[in-house]
Amino acid sequence: MVKILTFLHSAKLGLIAASLILFAGCSSTTPPANTANSSPAATTAANTDNKTLKDVRVQLSFLMQSLDAPLIVAINKGYFAEEGLNVTYERGFGNVDTISKLGTGKFDLAFSDMYNAMDFNDKNPNDKIIAVAITQNKAPFAVIGFKDKGINTPKDLNGKKLGAPAGDGPRKLFPLFAEEVGVDANSVEWTTMEPKLRETFLLQGKVDAISGFSTSALPSLLKGGKKMEDISLFYYTENGLNFYGNAILTKASFAKQNPDVVKAFVKGYFRGLQDVLRDPSAGLDAVLAADQSKLMDRNAEKIRMEIGLKDLYITPEVEKNGLGGLDPKRMEATIAQTVAGFKLKTKPTIADIYTDEFLPPKELRALPPASDRKPLS
Repeated sequence: MVKILTFLHSAKLGLIAASLILFAGCSSTTPPANTANSSPAATTAANTDNKTLKDVRVQLSFLMQSLDAPLIVAINKGYFAEEGLNVTYERGFGNVDTISKLGTGKFDLAFSDMYNAMDFNDKNPNDKIIAVAITQNKAPFAVIGFKDKGINTPKDLNGKKLGAPAGDGPRKLFPLFAEEVGVDANSVEWTTMEPKLRETFLLQGKVDAISGFSTSALPSLLKGGKKMEDISLFYYTENGLNFYGNAILTKASFAKQNPDVVKAFVKGYFRGLQDVLRDPSAGLDAVLAADQSKLMDRNAEKIRMEIGLKDLYITPEVEKNGLGGLDPKRMEATIAQTVAGFKLKTKPTIADIYTDEFLPPKELRALPPASDRKPLS
């Protein structure tokens, strides 16, 4: 989505006792690069018993954000190292780009959505990508407009000018959304812009509404001077398109060759997510501390995490089934919608895009009880 200076993050956990020491940069002696095309060394972790760790390369979906707190916490607390992994991560440049790079083998695992992965698989049937765990139970796909511009209900989008990058997933799915809410998709005029300009176009009145991820758009719009009461937010998940959000993805070939690595990563990640759900403020602080650029806006990242806690992570489905899983009927419906929205040549089965064989036992990925969850501050 939003493109800003590329950066990676580097940290090494000490090998003495149980203390953890965070280092910035590739090493303690080399200052980190911080340019548009290069970044510091990726964050690493080592456990306390001096055993050899397996290197695992991970790509985020976008620039590091507060929603990446589970990964950062798992690294900081040594959860991956306990599983024998030395996890490194790099920022992403959008879900489609992240999936493309995962497909090339540049990374071992990545955070992105299953629906763009289905599109990739449709074009690369012999080199498939699969989801091994769902990290966001609901997708943040949305259409967003301003009430003072006459956008109060989805039907107000009829005949309006909408904006989004050409490859935007919610834009591709808009005709299905329009059908669900009674909007004539052909009456809408689309304006294409760079991801970093999407919210600016809306704030400047160049478009009447935008499609995108609420987690990216809302912090930018609020920072631009709008208040939540000024904004109309139409979630796809609330309008007939009950999509899942991001997942942990990997190539099917990598999972087959490295099943223990995938299981270990998923286990460590969900330990980090459980910690973040118990204490989201600590998770937010961990991300801010890992930001070597020191350009992160805490208020914006707090808003992003609030959206995650309220709309993406804690749902009745997760309360029932635990973190990481999915509901087959719901998934079947979204697969059919993806085939139509992305104009896929073939309809994949659930097994073509998702497997639960790498998930920890349900008791190890349970949602923390409400009584154990501290409020975000």
